[in-house]
Amino acid sequence: MSYSPPLGSTISHTKLRTPENVSKFSGMCAVCTSNCIGTCEIGLSALRGSEAIYPFETDINQFASEKKYPLDFSHFNINGRVFGALGCEINAEAATFPKTDIKTYFGKKNKIEISAPFILPAMAKLNWKDYFAGAAMAGVLVVIGEDVVAKDKNLVLKNGKVVSSPLIDEMVNSFRQYYRGLGDIVLQANYDDENLGVLDYAITKLGVKSVELKFGQAAKGIQGMGRVKDINDALKFKKMGYLLYPDPEDPKISENYLKGKGQIFEKIGKLPMWDEEILVNRVHKLRELGAEHVCFKTGPFDLKDLVRILKIAAEAEVDLVTFDGAGGGSGNSPAKMMNEWGIPTVYLESMLHNILKRMYIKEYKLPQVAIAGGFATEDQIFKGLALGAPYINFVAIGRAAMAAAMTGRQIDELIKKGALPKDYQRFGESKEDVFSDIRELKLYYENASDISGGAIGVYSYINRISAGLKQLMALNRKFKLEYIDRSDIIAMTELSAQVSGIDTYDDILVRELNNL
Repeated sequence: MSYSPPLGSTISHTKLRTPENVSKFSGMCAVCTSNCIGTCEIGLSALRGSEAIYPFETDINQFASEKKYPLDFSHFNINGRVFGALGCEINAEAATFPKTDIKTYFGKKNKIEISAPFILPAMAKLNWKDYFAGAAMAGVLVVIGEDVVAKDKNLVLKNGKVVSSPLIDEMVNSFRQYYRGLGDIVLQANYDDENLGVLDYAITKLGVKSVELKFGQAAKGIQGMGRVKDINDALKFKKMGYLLYPDPEDPKISENYLKGKGQIFEKIGKLPMWDEEILVNRVHKLRELGAEHVCFKTGPFDLKDLVRILKIAAEAEVDLVTFDGAGGGSGNSPAKMMNEWGIPTVYLESMLHNILKRMYIKEYKLPQVAIAGGFATEDQIFKGLALGAPYINFVAIGRAAMAAAMTGRQIDELIKKGALPKDYQRFGESKEDVFSDIRELKLYYENASDISGGAIGVYSYINRISAGLKQLMALNRKFKLEYIDRSDIIAMTELSAQVSGIDTYDDILVRELNNL
């Protein structure tokens, strides 16, 4: 069998002529006929060239890997227990799932409380306003993504450095408007952002307290890429310091452009050229500027590189490192990179557990660690926390939270138009009827009914996965996060046991028989 998807996908807006008859090796239709109009990825490539590498309409869509990995969290089942209670009084009145405590903290020295062990990872497109606002309402961490300044039409630079970015200011204030004492908003910077002084500006002028340095693009192993159709935009980006191919300042390129000749311009982000000394000094400088939390974000790179990143984080006393596994989502990575590159999340987290355990034994000053890569529901989140325990502290939930933001906004708009879908009319006709958590939000906000449906959607989604996580913890008689451990999940297959080191039911049976 092939784990890779065929050459027809909604990601590239393509389809196979005979999807029921596919050559598994190539991903093409088994029969390629001479009269086909080419609706597959090969056909798109014949018409659009290198443009066909990228996902379809990245400005209005989000994407995830379609590859069928041989191992994911479905290969584990959640354990359950019927005796005792950890983290609360052993009392039937006290040991109830709503009383399960999933609050935790973020930061090593400057600790801040958050409502749940969730991070909404880097986003700077689609419905970001509700994404950030909903995170503030829910009291969790949320991250503003890289390269915001490239989208800021009112950006002001002086000597090649940012002195004003109204768009970053608006993003930060989308969170602050609904901040209620829990969580924080983190500003991420890639290599180009660093060259433009984005974090320096945000810390000193906007009062941003939490920042994140990023390795790679979209946590993937490439440069940031974007096609630029207009030469004036290409010239603007080059002036900002970005790499542009071909060079829009080249007279011959400019002449050919005016004649309708030559390649379409591509804005290409620079790959980080960091080392231990540069990163340790930069973390120190960011703290001198006023940052209270400095984080790293990386993807499923070569394990040697990941160990190196953790060692640097330990030396610099970084607050948090987020590792993004293959199989999760991306805004703008080439489709084949999403499907065919990197360590899948379960493999990555299992390896990280072993690395962090060894570093702990050797008395490294470990950062807090988050795992990302395809998490959407409470069962996956519980399994992720258990698999990484006690060294992995957070689960990052990106695509699912953004889906909640987009759905909430869409339904809110349809209610206003009197066009609520029939599937939702069973809840009522008004916004307060349909969005049930407005009742809760009235405890914190006087204008709860006027809050955007997208922001309420994010809050309600986090409310759901929080309640679900509490139920699964109570199932294991564990009423505080610190008690979650690897015994709370069971490996269902030989592969999952081999990769993770988690016991199978047979392993547990042998142990219990020996204890009889």
